[in-house]
Amino acid sequence: MDPQGIDHLVLTVADTERTCAFYERVVGAERVEFDGRLALRIGEQKVNLHVAGEEYDPHATEPVPGSGDFCVLVSTPIEKVERKLDEEGVEVIHGPTEKVGTHGPLRSVYVRDPDGNLVELAEPRY
Repeated sequence: MDPQGIDHLVLTVADTERTCAFYERVVGAERVEFDGRLALRIGEQKVNLHVAGEEYDPHATEPVPGSGDFCVLVSTPIEKVERKLDEEGVEVIHGPTEKVGTHGPLRSVYVRDPDGNLVELAEPRY
């Protein structure tokens, strides 16, 4: 096998509209509709959304809202990200802090989405 990267991941959510609104407004994601489903495009990747109790088959063994934890790379300086979050009324629960990503150092802040998923917003420092 020769893995090339991650195409998409799936979040189980309580309300797809609320989730889309949050990620569009706060993160700048693009809402995508496909096959009657909703997803978010973030850069070159996609986050498919499953409504809790109405998951698309196949799915994780025990999908529940709020169990996600992932990192979104941003090209915006982290100080500006913090200002945007403050303007949007989104609490930074950790950071800014130095982390290590796939390709090197990151400067990150952590927030929670409407379902409680942990979202790291990270400025690459490489």
